[in-house]
Amino acid sequence: MYRTHTCGELNAEHIGQEVTLSGWVQKVRDLGSVIFVDLRDRYGITQLSFNEENKELLEQARKLGREFVVQAKGKVIERASKNKKIPTGDIEILVDELNILNEAKTPPFTIEDQTDGGEELRMKYRYLDIRRNPVKEKLIFRSKVTQAVRNYLTDQGFIDVETPYLIKSTPEGARDFVVPSRMHPGHFYALPQSPQTFKQLLMVGGMDKYMQIVKCFRDEDLRADRQPEFTQIDCEMAFVEQEDILNTFEGLVKHLLKEIHGIEIEKFPRMSYDEAMRKYGNDKPDIRFGMEFGDLTEAAKGKGFNVFDQQEAILGIAVPGAANYTRKQIDKITDWVKRPQIGAKGMVYVKYNEDGSFKSSVDKFYTQEDLKKWAEITNAKPGDLILVLSGDLDTTRTQLSALRMEMAEQLGLRKPDEFAPLWVVDFPLLEWDEETKRYHAMHHPFTAPKPEDAHLLDTKDPRIVRANAYDLVLNGNEIGGGSIRIHDKQMQAKMLNLLGFSDEEAQKQFGFLMNAFEYGAPPHGGLAFGLDRLVAILGGQETIRDYIAFPKNNAGRDVMIDAPDTISQEQLEELHLQIIKDKE
Repeated sequence: MYRTHTCGELNAEHIGQEVTLSGWVQKVRDLGSVIFVDLRDRYGITQLSFNEENKELLEQARKLGREFVVQAKGKVIERASKNKKIPTGDIEILVDELNILNEAKTPPFTIEDQTDGGEELRMKYRYLDIRRNPVKEKLIFRSKVTQAVRNYLTDQGFIDVETPYLIKSTPEGARDFVVPSRMHPGHFYALPQSPQTFKQLLMVGGMDKYMQIVKCFRDEDLRADRQPEFTQIDCEMAFVEQEDILNTFEGLVKHLLKEIHGIEIEKFPRMSYDEAMRKYGNDKPDIRFGMEFGDLTEAAKGKGFNVFDQQEAILGIAVPGAANYTRKQIDKITDWVKRPQIGAKGMVYVKYNEDGSFKSSVDKFYTQEDLKKWAEITNAKPGDLILVLSGDLDTTRTQLSALRMEMAEQLGLRKPDEFAPLWVVDFPLLEWDEETKRYHAMHHPFTAPKPEDAHLLDTKDPRIVRANAYDLVLNGNEIGGGSIRIHDKQMQAKMLNLLGFSDEEAQKQFGFLMNAFEYGAPPHGGLAFGLDRLVAILGGQETIRDYIAFPKNNAGRDVMIDAPDTISQEQLEELHLQIIKDKE
């Protein structure tokens, strides 16, 4: 056998035993008459020792390089200079046989926790990066979370069902990745953005609790927490109302926090979409800290400050303990909000001094009583700094939301080991797109309206209709979302009609689902978690890339295997495709 033990399990209890280890050479320390080799596998590091009693073996050890794959046989002995930082630090292996299983080129970066390799280089050699503890431990952590999810859902009676990867393209949602069909010229499959319609069909089929940990694909712009292919924990339940689903998946998150971190959370607050936008300026607020928005529009207008008098909305936040910020620090914040990514034209500040007085950038226009009113509206306390932005309502909310998160980051309020879940409910069912002059589903076309709002679909402005939908937010990130689905053919046809589908288009795209509804579709609903994001947040981070074994870069490329890539002319012809070259 290649090994009797791993490189992380030997300790003082094994002293005197003959063992065989296999792994990678982490480091060689040649002291002349003695050579020490750190041997590494995914379980840990064990020190090997070679001495002059076996000169041939000593010379063999001298030829070892970093990342050589070796097998070492020998006796476990007590280590003279113990290393309390590692579990195997009390012992070493006095080697009596060494076999080089594979030599290795010098790696392009050091395989250590603190590496000298840049991100792009490490992604190119991802298989080497995985050997480093920070990456290895994240992949093991992901496996632990995934197993805990499966155990919980299985105990709740969910059945794991696989759904197809080659489906048909639909016009709703993000862009599809399409796959040409060789056997059907001019026809294309699409890779699923979600198994949405299939899991609804499983409900029609009587599989009343479905789950799947499934790959999904979206051809859209990328960012730190988004990849072209991602993994969902996809679930659906029949004969349920919203409350049943919220309770079930609160239970899942509680189970994960207890299982992974030993944390018990009893309450999952609920907040309407309108309240979230009013208080925090976005529909996935981080509630680990305060800084709720104060609406200063009425209090700040009509005082002669033209900048405010001309705006639709004037909103502010109270930054705790920041009244002692210098002018240089405040100017830096102003420059931050004026960046193109945020787009504010300027910022007003008010220092609420410890003695109860106020000092602001608009003292010329506002009295101490005026500014005291601002403090009341923003819930500011002595020692706080009030930051104010203005403009049209939606834009100002977005800008102030970004500023709120930035200030929390600067003040260390977004603690990675603190978890604050939140349900956001009562989303609008539809949103109007000025560019296309049509309604779009805020979630997807299969989301049911709130029962008490369903009759409002026939009014002139159906945007007032609320969706029977819900998002689960954790630490300012949407980790899951879902809805009660439409299960009636007539209601589904009405919804598609509102979204601009003709009867013919609706039948062509979704006829299979509406036809299924005629054969006894039960009331049903579900939810999908983004596994990559969930794992990252549980791991104390928000960037998902290190929790994925082989991620794409920010341009959607796999630099390790060099994908996407061109294909041969023969393949193009088989697929009845031709490449249109750019004009030079």
